[in-house]
Amino acid sequence: MDIIHLLPDSVANQIAAGEVIQRPASCLKELVENSLDAGAQHIQIIILDAGRTLLQVIDDGSGMSPTDARMAFERHATSKIREAADLFELHTMGFRGEALASIAAVAQLEVTTRKPADETGTILEIAGSQVLRQEPVQCPAGTNFKVKNLFFNVPARRRFLKTNSTELRNIVNEFYRIALVNPNVSFMLVNDDELMFDLPASSLKQRIENIFGKTARKGFTSQLVDLKADTSVVSVYGYIGKPESASRQAQQYFFVNGRYMRHPYFHKAVMTAYQGMLTADQQPHYFIYFSLSPEMIDVNIHPTKTEIKFQDEQMIWQILLAAIKESLGKFNIVPSLDFDREGDLDIPSSANTPGQTFSAPQVRVNPQYNPFTEHINRTRSANNWQALYTEPKSIVSAASDLADPLADTAAEANDEALLFDDTLTQAAPSQYKDKYILLPATQGLLIIDRHRAHMTVLYSQLREQMQNHKPVIQQVLFPEVLDLSADDSQLLLQMTPELHNAGFEITQIARNSFSVDAVPAELGNTNALAVLMEILHSVAETGLSTQEQWQHRIALSLAEAAAIQTGKQLQDREMNDLIQRWAQLKDKTFTPAGKRIFALLTDESILKLLN
Repeated sequence: MDIIHLLPDSVANQIAAGEVIQRPASCLKELVENSLDAGAQHIQIIILDAGRTLLQVIDDGSGMSPTDARMAFERHATSKIREAADLFELHTMGFRGEALASIAAVAQLEVTTRKPADETGTILEIAGSQVLRQEPVQCPAGTNFKVKNLFFNVPARRRFLKTNSTELRNIVNEFYRIALVNPNVSFMLVNDDELMFDLPASSLKQRIENIFGKTARKGFTSQLVDLKADTSVVSVYGYIGKPESASRQAQQYFFVNGRYMRHPYFHKAVMTAYQGMLTADQQPHYFIYFSLSPEMIDVNIHPTKTEIKFQDEQMIWQILLAAIKESLGKFNIVPSLDFDREGDLDIPSSANTPGQTFSAPQVRVNPQYNPFTEHINRTRSANNWQALYTEPKSIVSAASDLADPLADTAAEANDEALLFDDTLTQAAPSQYKDKYILLPATQGLLIIDRHRAHMTVLYSQLREQMQNHKPVIQQVLFPEVLDLSADDSQLLLQMTPELHNAGFEITQIARNSFSVDAVPAELGNTNALAVLMEILHSVAETGLSTQEQWQHRIALSLAEAAAIQTGKQLQDREMNDLIQRWAQLKDKTFTPAGKRIFALLTDESILKLLN
């Protein structure tokens, strides 16, 4: 009995949909790219419930005939290519002929389309690859796609979708990638009947400003410098950020021939060019566009078409690196070297006076100088430690003695029952380098990190206030206006109840503008807007979506910002108050971020150091 058989088209399309249509954002990408390939100049996107209920794309492109509209939903049906050789001459976004068939297999689809030359258009309804109806209809020229109830017939896939806020961020990110590479096309994005973006056709720099300029970083494009390099291999153009504009949540985009791509190798070239100008946790902004012959790239690597192979990646890497360094140097961002004056010494003009002579510089050497002895004597002289020793120890042996006693600190510090007794609470604390508190304990000397201890106390206090809905609020004399991007605005609106429980009073005054009328009292004189933006960026970057996760992130950010900073001198009563509040915590050993708060230098360890 034969056991191998062909799968029905509906099943094959659902399997293909697993690769092509992974979430609403994937569906948006395929539909908008089809609109662009159809020559659309105005594209409107409407979504409900982050694309779960509805994802609609309306364009003014070339439209389709009734026959083409029906054929478009067959597997491997496309107008983009005709033979295998066309894969190496691609000038369109799509070419596989899989997207529409995959969408129709997992959603309820309604398409209304008309070619400009036709008097009437056609409406087509499909659900789960089954054609429900097709008939003539009066409609504007172009195409109107309505994707309803995505994954309605694949409940397992629908359950794996993230929260609406996460899926919306994915949609907005996909929208950015498309809008940034098509500035000559106007885009409109409406989410749940609220206008998020209305981008007119413009220059590339204006498109970047329209998308990212409405944030806490006013004048985003003023921090960008031009990037341009034309070679016989590739043309590179776009904008890169100045080092001072770098951040942990940098906007970074690569495009090739009008297509967004991910490319870690080229990203390394960018980071190499910025080497020495950024800290380890900072990333530069960049919007970099490559233009080269389609024959030199292969986009047929993955169904998402974001992984692209280059024929000569190493050469393009070098061109990109040189172009970025040139742009940074041109704007005096990095020092440039003048190699044209090689060998020309910078000698004062007075040195060329006739008859004037110069004596050779003299170097005096003390053969008895011992830097180690001087260092030890200078260190001990303040406290007259010389009398305690008959013979100074070598630095190597002293270091070895220091290593052993501190190695067992972690194990000894776990016995909190012995540490936090009456003797500890009555002891007199002292400060060391305005960073640590030294406190005598029953087992030795307790070394407490002030910032971490205070941060843990504040975190516990804030969590309790948030859970009890009893924040301590500090009214702002002059409310500050916060301008956000569309995705940050959506996130802020969703997090508003938790932010209010923490002490923020925020009022929406425009579509993406908010007034901050009150802040948590714990912040004091700390820049509340900077802390608020750090919370939003952190939540967006890590994908936190639950109420518990938001409460933790908000309380942690506020506590870190409000905690005692290094360099501040504390009064005795302030130290005693901090110790008392810290000693009452349930977990005194680690901060909410998992860092150790204190260490114990035992009596035995001290004796070892002095022997």
